[in-house]
Amino acid sequence: MYNSIVLVKQVPDTANISGKVMKEDGTVNRAKLPAIFNHEDKSALELALQIKDKFGGKVTAVTMGPARASDILRECLYMGADEVLLISDRKFAGADTLATSYVLSEAIKKVGDFDFIFAGRQAIDGDTAQVGPQTAEKINLPQITYAEEIIELSGKTVKIKRKIDGGHEILSAKLPVLVTVIKTAAEPRPFSAKRVMAYKNAKSLTDLESMAEGNSLLYVDALVHEYTSNSLFIPTMTMDDLKLDPARCGVNGSPTKVFKVESVVLAGGNHVTVEATKEGIGGLIDKLMEDHILG
Repeated sequence: MYNSIVLVKQVPDTANISGKVMKEDGTVNRAKLPAIFNHEDKSALELALQIKDKFGGKVTAVTMGPARASDILRECLYMGADEVLLISDRKFAGADTLATSYVLSEAIKKVGDFDFIFAGRQAIDGDTAQVGPQTAEKINLPQITYAEEIIELSGKTVKIKRKIDGGHEILSAKLPVLVTVIKTAAEPRPFSAKRVMAYKNAKSLTDLESMAEGNSLLYVDALVHEYTSNSLFIPTMTMDDLKLDPARCGVNGSPTKVFKVESVVLAGGNHVTVEATKEGIGGLIDKLMEDHILG
């Protein structure tokens, strides 16, 4: 059996992003965009579920974000995750990759008992591809990035094919290992209707607090007990729960600063016909290199 922790993220749908959803400090105003499950994280979850299907074990999905991020944790349960964990605290707001990886690494230590940590290669709201590798470094784990296929898994060793420019590499690693996954590595399975019915009412602490607010007949402690008894409670961990250093969290722990934000508009201009000859192609390449588009 192999136990997996999968790092997932709720992200703004950047396919429809515009200047109107950018704040002056260069961050995304997430309230202006619909939230979706980061695509590569969903592929990472699918790989973890495939290992569970074949070898047995447990899959735990972990996300760091605001209270509404519990939406994608429910989706993880619909797909087949056994447990979920929401890491949420206003003090985490404004975290860059360094601060985010610190929080995630400490949460992973709390979860414990894992053979794999899976994560998407990168999130579409940042495209840095840094959180996975930084998390591995903080836990002192081997890592394989840009994974596109698990070729072999036996005992405490895994062999993985990873994508590189112009081809691929085959790497082996001892478990436990952190693996970042590209979108084409696995096609996420559809939700199980049975699991949707079972977990559609799963709630986080914030959800239960909202239910109890203004209703004198409902008490949060009683609701937590009820939902926990029915395996419908989404546990939440805060900065205090994880005993984190405030100086390493949120804005305080984020050395990355946005210097300038610009709206770039691409417009068509003059066109040039390139002859399908060696000289024509050569001239095009020379021009592209001159404009620093190539080379």
